[in-house]
Amino acid sequence: MATDAWLLGQDAPSFRLYSWARPTLSLGFHQRSIEAHWSDLARAGVIDLVRRPSGGRAVLHGGDITYGLVWPGAPLERQRAYGLACRWLLEAFAELGHPLQAGTQTATMQRSNCFASGTPADLIHADGAKRIGSAQLWRRGCLLQHGSILINPAADLWQLVFGCPPPRLAPLPIGGSALESLLVQSALRWLPAATAGTIERPLSGAERAQIGAGLGNYREGLWEGSAAVSLLASPEASIDRTT
Repeated sequence: MATDAWLLGQDAPSFRLYSWARPTLSLGFHQRSIEAHWSDLARAGVIDLVRRPSGGRAVLHGGDITYGLVWPGAPLERQRAYGLACRWLLEAFAELGHPLQAGTQTATMQRSNCFASGTPADLIHADGAKRIGSAQLWRRGCLLQHGSILINPAADLWQLVFGCPPPRLAPLPIGGSALESLLVQSALRWLPAATAGTIERPLSGAERAQIGAGLGNYREGLWEGSAAVSLLASPEASIDRTT
């Protein structure tokens, strides 16, 4: 989360995919009312609990692939930006034989679980099962769009966290590095960042040090009513690639 926020501050296009070393619940930036048992699960070491810089509701990471897109000069009309920023996902899942479409439900903060509903910012299957949830943060005309691509959510943990089963998703025909490669190739064809050419590289030590200085903004400062929750652990994202 701190890495994505740092990339947004560079005012340059970037795109990355990453996975999570531990089950982690990320909360939207404005999601101040959280379930009491989430803090209990974090204290017990069952999950890690972090705050995203982007909006939306809680996302349980671990059985997903997370993406982060930074797009300077994105269209200011929010829904158009969502549509353009998700074209690569529509293409990739159509190629997999599992086509997606935008959700139609009205966004609401009454549900704490991001995957409990499919809004126009999300991508769902024809049967209504939500595959991808996305959220945005705008800063000085520059867009950060986050998304969680559900692959194999842990049913027992999902039930423990949200009190309901995860979306019933058909298994994909490929996984692992093959799926990642398909997603990256589709992203390079469609994302706005690709129009200026691409350079794939790891983050430097100096860049990681700058990112580390902002970690506290995302591992602490979560609120239950008026009381701050001090977190016991933070996730370590395995950064597969940054473009």
